[in-house]
Amino acid sequence: MRVDHLLRLDGLDLALVWGEESLLGQEIGGVTATDLEDPARFLQPGEIVLSGLVWWGRDGDPARTDRFVSALSGTGAVALLAGEETHGEVPGELAAACRRHRVPLLAVPAHTSFRAITEAVYLRQWGELSRRPTDHYALPENVRVELARALDRGASAAELLGLSFAHLGTPVCHLVSGSGRTVARTATAPELPPERAVEALRGRHGTTVRIEADDSVYDTWYLHLPEPDRVPSRILHEIGELIGRHRRRQDRRAAPRVRAQEELVARTDAVYGEADGLERALRSCGLAGAEAYTVVVADPAGPAARGDAPAALAEALRHQRAVGFAVAGRPDGRAVAVLAHGPDPDGEVPARLREVWPLLHACRPGAAPHAGVSDPVHRPGDLPRALAQARYALAGAHAKTATAPATAPATGPAATAGVARLRDLTDLRTLLAGVPADVRAAYLDTVLGPLLRAGRGSRAVLLETLEVFLAHDCSWTRTAEALHLHVNTVHYRIDRVEALTGRDLSSLDHRLDLRAALLCR
Repeated sequence: MRVDHLLRLDGLDLALVWGEESLLGQEIGGVTATDLEDPARFLQPGEIVLSGLVWWGRDGDPARTDRFVSALSGTGAVALLAGEETHGEVPGELAAACRRHRVPLLAVPAHTSFRAITEAVYLRQWGELSRRPTDHYALPENVRVELARALDRGASAAELLGLSFAHLGTPVCHLVSGSGRTVARTATAPELPPERAVEALRGRHGTTVRIEADDSVYDTWYLHLPEPDRVPSRILHEIGELIGRHRRRQDRRAAPRVRAQEELVARTDAVYGEADGLERALRSCGLAGAEAYTVVVADPAGPAARGDAPAALAEALRHQRAVGFAVAGRPDGRAVAVLAHGPDPDGEVPARLREVWPLLHACRPGAAPHAGVSDPVHRPGDLPRALAQARYALAGAHAKTATAPATAPATGPAATAGVARLRDLTDLRTLLAGVPADVRAAYLDTVLGPLLRAGRGSRAVLLETLEVFLAHDCSWTRTAEALHLHVNTVHYRIDRVEALTGRDLSSLDHRLDLRAALLCR
């Protein structure tokens, strides 16, 4: 188990404060918890150190901090996990010392106990028993030999599951992704709808083992057994390690396909798309000759998820039926997917995407990725146009969720509003959301500039009055009631708005001008 694996352990919520990639790749040999100022004599090389920082004070003694971190570095500790409960945060002074001594620093939130971290580390290391001498194995020798042969010949995950559990009477077991997609299941396991699979992973019934691989929260695999006592823990973790080896081999074999997908997306995103080049790129991805193509653009679920957009979008698309796709990230942090499918007159592709989109929220609760979906196109040369449509629709998806009620559930309408098509641009707000920011800013200044440059007090009052007046269909009486003003005061303020902007609010065109400008803020 490596240091960077700690950041992906479910339920621990650890955060990286500082650590270079080469240091995060170090193997963990053990765990020690200490709050001594100089713990050197109690540490062993390869350990991670847990500290509640009781020894640290806000008196500003950098030497004390430096001694502590120096002791970790000198004994070969591979990381420091600092608790936030005592001081409310990880001190910047500690981060600076870890950077100087090249000791990776991870923050432990107050709700995560050191015991949970210790147990999670040692439990994960159980899954690595297959690297040890034969007498440490939990699976019978004949089963291990058969599994090794199956793994070498490229057996599927379903075949490996069947061989792993056959000698145990083939208990019910599902191999599922974080979004509830069934990757494989044993012969006795019934079909498991994604929604129920997500509930099973979150629930307390049964046993769940995370498969160790270089993955994201969106495409992580889990072994789930609804009957917790059917399989001994050591055997289950050894099977999990075997499935992890299968996953890592699968990911390595997919590397050429990943490069082909990146080329296709890059050509689709080119300023001048060449039909011949797009056709060749589609052929390299196995997507040539489809009756229709759809482009989807997704953005990350917040700053913490930057880099996860391709995995999130790919996981959502794996739930699609009879749809081939290529996904790649772009320099702006978004992900672009090209989907190849049959005729889609009823919009089944975006409808299915909306159906599974809430499942992504189960992978990263509280963070909501968005997606824009183009209309289908039928020629490779039209893919750049479809990409432009998808980007416009993505801006509309953001606008829709921005106006959704804050109390909307993560798996309800607010979640599905995160996916939008061009035909969902049904109002002025979502239409304007796709206009480039510099264009909106220029329009805002042109229409409302004199009003925005008025004195601070009058500017706020006049803008509020204008917004309420337009929202009440330019009714003087209802505006006065909403603002608790005399109607003459409303007349005076609107006269000031008209004088500053040069617009006549009795004109429908001018009303639309002002409403559009307000939405461009």
